[in-house]
Amino acid sequence: TEAQYLQLLKSGMTFTYLRRRAMPELVAKVNALGEPAMAFSREPERLYPQLTLAAHVLGYTDMDGKGVMGMERVLDAQLTDKAGRKQPAVLSIDKRVQAAMESELSNAVVKHQALGATGLVLDVHTGELLAMVSLPVFNPNKISQANPESLRNNVTQSVYELGSTFKPIAIAGAIDAGVVTSMSKRYDATAPLKVGKFTIKDDHPLNRWMNVPETLVHSSNIVTARLADEMGQQRMEALFRRMGFYEPPYIELREKGRTLVPGYWGRTTVMTTAYGHGIAITPLQLATAYAALVNGGFWRPATLMKTGPDKAPKGRRVLSAYASEMSRKLLRLIVTDGTGKRAEVAGMRVGGKTGTAEKPGAGGYSRHVNVSTFAAVFPMDAPRYVVVAMLDAPKGTADTFGFTTAAWTAAPVVANVISRTGPMLGVFPDPSKDMQLDDLRTLIWKEKEGAE
Repeated sequence: TEAQYLQLLKSGMTFTYLRRRAMPELVAKVNALGEPAMAFSREPERLYPQLTLAAHVLGYTDMDGKGVMGMERVLDAQLTDKAGRKQPAVLSIDKRVQAAMESELSNAVVKHQALGATGLVLDVHTGELLAMVSLPVFNPNKISQANPESLRNNVTQSVYELGSTFKPIAIAGAIDAGVVTSMSKRYDATAPLKVGKFTIKDDHPLNRWMNVPETLVHSSNIVTARLADEMGQQRMEALFRRMGFYEPPYIELREKGRTLVPGYWGRTTVMTTAYGHGIAITPLQLATAYAALVNGGFWRPATLMKTGPDKAPKGRRVLSAYASEMSRKLLRLIVTDGTGKRAEVAGMRVGGKTGTAEKPGAGGYSRHVNVSTFAAVFPMDAPRYVVVAMLDAPKGTADTFGFTTAAWTAAPVVANVISRTGPMLGVFPDPSKDMQLDDLRTLIWKEKEGAE
């Protein structure tokens, strides 16, 4: 208004912006006034033509073009070198894979009325991220209109108790520790396990003795706790440290959360952390741990920069080659015979593990609100990619019979993503290829199906 402009003229300021990012039509009208005190200058502006695609990866810039979030912030100096030595940056994200993950997760969030979701696709040999999705999302072109909650990158900033997805990690550690010496050895799961004033139960108890393959196929908390008890605090804590759970996630992004690890390791803590209760990490850290489970036992940091196999970091050995080989077989068995059946994609040799954890709140854990996660790898005969999908507080639907567990909510998301993106990544369905699992399958009693 005239009053506003008059106030500016009387303010004593020698310079102020009247409008930034003005449209050409407005510039033409103001220029026609012929006012010499009004100066026009061109400014660079960052536009995001794909709108919300990979928003948490890219981040955004402020009005002065300075990166304030995401890779815009990380690469700000490189992309805005005033000396003219600007260097292009190539990210590892594959737009096709990113779009597929965003689409499938968004559909699941709407279907299950979830509070949010995360998803990612990670190269098991290089640590490159081909997709990283956090919902809700924002439009970096309209950052002033973004909900503050949508700016949070739940893949790297939010930590969750990820439930039974920890079981394959703990069992791989038990194999290396010499606790598991035979896949056929059975452990007592005939009744809930009482430790002091605590009781550890199975969600769907079989009430019998179980071996290691059955433990994962039926997702037994009781047997996992017994194995963890044999491992003890020192070896369990050392395993989690090797997997990077005691530090923020390794990634170029500055937006990182701190994990919640036990400050005191009592006997029950050792037992419950083995099945993902009492320890909270980011979905990204779960993915890098699963990469180590299947790639021969090497942990590598995740990266959003295009790397390629010839320049991948050497990484550090965290598991033996034997433990990794057995983990691959067990993960595949979970999908063919266990709780991960809804993640199966014909000919793609998917392996993985469900994880459904009660969500903590002000009054303790809620029995009716879950964090549902499926961590997968494909193809298991020659692992190349980790795929993780997580839904925050999903609600059951008619076709899930009211269930909100990962087997019904997160596993189908992973299956759809693998089905859509596998051929893009050079992995084609081949029914003639699969892992030889007869030695493990013969150990599984078939009288009752397990659940999470």
